[in-house]
Amino acid sequence: MDRFLDAFPVPVIFLFIVATTWLAIEAGYRIGKKQMFRGSGGAAGSAAGIQGSILALLAFVLALTFNMALTRFEGRKRLVISEANAIGTCFLRGELLPAPIDSEVRTLLREYVDVRVELIQTLDVEKGIARSEEIQEQLWDLAVRQSGENPESFATLLFTQSLNEVIDLHEQRVVAGIYDRIPGAILVVLYLVSILAMLTVGYILAKDGARRSVANLALVLAFALVAILIVDLDRPGTGVFTTNQQAMIDLQSTMTR
Repeated sequence: MDRFLDAFPVPVIFLFIVATTWLAIEAGYRIGKKQMFRGSGGAAGSAAGIQGSILALLAFVLALTFNMALTRFEGRKRLVISEANAIGTCFLRGELLPAPIDSEVRTLLREYVDVRVELIQTLDVEKGIARSEEIQEQLWDLAVRQSGENPESFATLLFTQSLNEVIDLHEQRVVAGIYDRIPGAILVVLYLVSILAMLTVGYILAKDGARRSVANLALVLAFALVAILIVDLDRPGTGVFTTNQQAMIDLQSTMTR
């Protein structure tokens, strides 16, 4: 449920939000007009108080959800840098191993970085993760073999520690990029609160005798823009705000020298 919006392009979600919130204002306006026609027009004051409360609640949920999306986005960026540093350290420590294992380690780590960069560029996530884990197993087998042959080797110990960190960061990136998303229930609540808020806006407009105006469209567009920004930040690898992979690309160019 946390990823149910991933099936829809961002522009489609934006248009859906604009359309439904605008219809909510229109529905509230018609309800207010109908009540005035029936002679129940004295509830404008209490309705205005309810409107203020709902709009305040909407602002709170928007701020909360935006903060969650931005925190996760920044966390994914930091993990890219941490992983690049860990792989670079593992590559350097692999040079301390005796031949021919050192050459095998460096070759596998170069491929590992290529896979990580390609994973983001092609968005073939399942294939990229599977190949990454295969390379991790091969590297770990080399570390185990070297530990068995030279159990007291300090170079092997350093390499094993750095390889373990690489594996841990891989898992953290998988969790952050695939599973650690804004809970779907929060997005549903945000949408429902926005519909209620727009209903009350339309209702108050009718009770006050005001006409539909461009300001209503501005309100709808402002909410839709913030909402779509939240959706975009919560989508790793796609959309306008993507996780910067420059640290991994720089490492890739360094390792191929």
